[in-house]
Amino acid sequence: MTSKVVVAGIGMIPFKKPGQSDTYPVMGAQAVRLALADAHVGYESVQQAFASYIFGDSTAGQRVLYDVGMTGIPVINVHNNCASGSSALYLARQAIASGEAEVVLAFGFEQMNPGALGDMYTDRPAPLELFQKACASVVPEGVAPALRLFGAAGQEHMKRFGTPLESFAKIRAKASRHAANNPFAVFRKVVSTEDVMADQVMWPGVMTRLMACPPTCGAAAVVLCSEDYAKKHGLDARVWIAGQALATDGPETFNSGDMRHLAGFGMSRAAARRVYEQAGIGAEDVNVVELHDCFAQNELLTYEALGLCPEGGAQKFIDDGDNTYGGRYVVNPSGGLLSKGHPIGATGLAQCYELVSQLRGTADQRQVEGARVALQHNVGIGGAAVVTMYRI
Repeated sequence: MTSKVVVAGIGMIPFKKPGQSDTYPVMGAQAVRLALADAHVGYESVQQAFASYIFGDSTAGQRVLYDVGMTGIPVINVHNNCASGSSALYLARQAIASGEAEVVLAFGFEQMNPGALGDMYTDRPAPLELFQKACASVVPEGVAPALRLFGAAGQEHMKRFGTPLESFAKIRAKASRHAANNPFAVFRKVVSTEDVMADQVMWPGVMTRLMACPPTCGAAAVVLCSEDYAKKHGLDARVWIAGQALATDGPETFNSGDMRHLAGFGMSRAAARRVYEQAGIGAEDVNVVELHDCFAQNELLTYEALGLCPEGGAQKFIDDGDNTYGGRYVVNPSGGLLSKGHPIGATGLAQCYELVSQLRGTADQRQVEGARVALQHNVGIGGAAVVTMYRI
């Protein structure tokens, strides 16, 4: 990373259950205004904008911004499955790092329906058809599409390393304890490992309902700028992006026979390695992490993909408490997707909101003491994995 890109402003609204939120233009505009106010930047100073969402017609990003201002700037809509929010952030950072712009907005929103995700267009090949075929032999009938992929990946880890189902339940219980201190989380009730294990079975021996994140509605936004612009205009330049990488699937996804790669393990690991190389520091230097826990199974896999623990070492990592306060890292202090919910287009930017708050020391009861290096992981099947490192 040759020049510093600063996170000047962040904005987020509380996530809500489907049917209980405002419409996407209202939610999106609220988050954008909050980020601009936090940055102390007027919308007229923004030179480019990248909008993230997946459930909506084309140019929904413009529809949101027309309620904020109409300055004629380029607005690019980003649709990269569950990694859409971080993909928008990635493009915004690139625009500044390249010298194309000095102030760029990345924002995401989603107005979702209840229930499991499914294909929107049934008259053409589905983008995930290769993934579904690859795991079909190990998945029982009636399992929802996303659960198939992440359940199969978790089952692979269980078979390879003897990981018990209880490890995933411990992750969910940890998420609930963290979310109890997050006013933006939808689900703030603390649950125990035993509660998770006793919940409705979605896939016998592989997953209970509490191990899956729910769909929610919400929005988040981030204002990025160059370090020079921040200094010139007296903006808060403490938090900056020290490394960032976006990876897609490699040949191991379908060639290895390893179900973990269908859930993004390989591309997440590749992106993390590039980020550590860019930043010149490794996982051992990270203090706080927001990672993509759409399922408790994926959180466990991602510990290893990011190098937070050795491959096969996640069970010990969890049992030792190295994923929470008092341990080696604090993972998902926000409560993660498992507790906040997953308004897909907003998720990656909400992760950024949490980590910047942690580095600024403004995370209230969730504050990780002495946090100076933060790592973000956002993955979308089909596929995209974005890993971002922030420093102060």
